[in-house]
Amino acid sequence: MEQGRGSNQRPAWERPGPRPAPPGPAPAPDPSRHHESRPRRVTRARVMWPVKMAAVRVVVLLGLCLGCAAAAVPLVVWHGMGDSCCNPQSMGYIKKIVENKIPGVYVLSLKIGSNLIQDMENSFFMNVNDQVREVCSQLAKDPHLKGGYNAMGFSQGGQFLRAVAQRCPSPPMLNLISIGGQHQGVYGFPRCPGESSHICDWIRKMLDLGAYTQAVQEHLVQAEYWHDPLKEDDYRKNSIFLADINQERGINETYKKNLMALKKFVMVKFLNDTMVDPPISEWFGFYKSGQAKETIPLKETLLYKEDRLGLQEMDKAGKLVFLGVKGDHLHFSEEWFYTTILPFLQ
Repeated sequence: MEQGRGSNQRPAWERPGPRPAPPGPAPAPDPSRHHESRPRRVTRARVMWPVKMAAVRVVVLLGLCLGCAAAAVPLVVWHGMGDSCCNPQSMGYIKKIVENKIPGVYVLSLKIGSNLIQDMENSFFMNVNDQVREVCSQLAKDPHLKGGYNAMGFSQGGQFLRAVAQRCPSPPMLNLISIGGQHQGVYGFPRCPGESSHICDWIRKMLDLGAYTQAVQEHLVQAEYWHDPLKEDDYRKNSIFLADINQERGINETYKKNLMALKKFVMVKFLNDTMVDPPISEWFGFYKSGQAKETIPLKETLLYKEDRLGLQEMDKAGKLVFLGVKGDHLHFSEEWFYTTILPFLQ
């Protein structure tokens, strides 16, 4: 508002009522008093200025909050047997396509060990419980994950990330996507990935000699989720990993509570799988106890009926998602990944 403009007040001789005597010659204006003698006009714009500024502040703060809410949820990825965090043809490729499709997303592809060779070797020979502890430590120290994260595990990485969800609730896992994970374990290694066949031949010999001996359990990853339907008692008693996270020796209410905190638990089964025995383990089913021919789905297992992990309650709440994809183990197209998996990450 400009200052120094005249008042709207009319001179005395122009007002209604008795007219005063005509004025004499006007005195010369006093420049020093000219500004002070004129009242400032209070306008609507002057009154509304603070209100407008307050509104601007509210809009800015609201925009910041909406920006935070719209930020992409971080993703944690755990590779499978014989793979590594950053193979450009596997996990490195997955990381790349997720980053391309979800702008600004933070993707952590887990590496267990100081280099890629160690990471691959540890997928065979490092105690799974130690691996889970290492991952829990990595996640707790990562500032990008404080607000929560989605998790995606490939093959054995699926059940390993489920162990993370059950044992390490901070930072919180929001959604768990298991792509070919063996949640009831395996009873056989019909085929091995890539160039790892010689290692798997040795693994088969160790499993045949004594899958549930302490030495094999402590040092052979695949023995730790080996589930022999003909030796259920040995499995429950001596399995140091799978029997624990599947509540085979008693109910750990913390495990149950933490798993049930997931928004979605997505399980992908490969319909032509020649690597996982039995393939139904990818949907939490397994062989009927006492034999190795007939399989039963999750809902017919004691694990579900007794609701030891909360899976029955999660199922009723719509938190369990069972997806099937044509193809062999971990064989899927980009289009399938984009249309089927990506929506759970956005």
